[in-house]
Amino acid sequence: MATHVVPSKPSAPSSAEPLADASPKTVDEYPDWLDGDTHAEWADGEVVMHSPASRRHNDVSRFLLVLISAYADQHQSGFVGFEPFQMKLDAVGSCRAPDILFVANEHLDRLQPALLDGPADLVVQVVSPDSGSRDRGEKYYEYDRAGVREYWLVDPERRRAEFYVLGADGAYTGGSVNADTVYRSSVLQGLWLRVGWLWQEPLPSVVGVLREWELV
Repeated sequence: MATHVVPSKPSAPSSAEPLADASPKTVDEYPDWLDGDTHAEWADGEVVMHSPASRRHNDVSRFLLVLISAYADQHQSGFVGFEPFQMKLDAVGSCRAPDILFVANEHLDRLQPALLDGPADLVVQVVSPDSGSRDRGEKYYEYDRAGVREYWLVDPERRRAEFYVLGADGAYTGGSVNADTVYRSSVLQGLWLRVGWLWQEPLPSVVGVLREWELV
């Protein structure tokens, strides 16, 4: 998703106090500054605002969100969140809002009322035309270092899908796969995906996929 940095977020003036710079100064201040209408992240000591997503980005994100949510719900596997829900990564000093995140039952203690305090088990990032370098660069290394166990990068414009799994050595393994690949998640055991589904126009019927998964 496209981004740009803003120095501050305006707040309503108070009759008792002068208007001051209301922008957060640290990653710990950032979640309190954020509200439900603001689509943003915290990285490199700054607030990074999200620009509106394209229709294709929205369609692919929604398709994957519905599938992952249905699978997790059916198996009572854990929590599924989506942008702008925040993932605070103290290990790297950032607070990200992935398109989709999944937290397994054994890590539900990381969930706070307004954010995930720690790494998700699975993160899905749907790439926008100007976000590829961040998603494959900054976020890849942040998620690797912070301990996100599985990271999907889906690029609808380039028809490219990348899947990474955290190894025993603490580093990601994996990479780009072709449209004929059937990818099987290591975090959501039993969930599989025909990569070619992601490039279909229109996207496949969710009900049809759920039938293939024998969930309906």
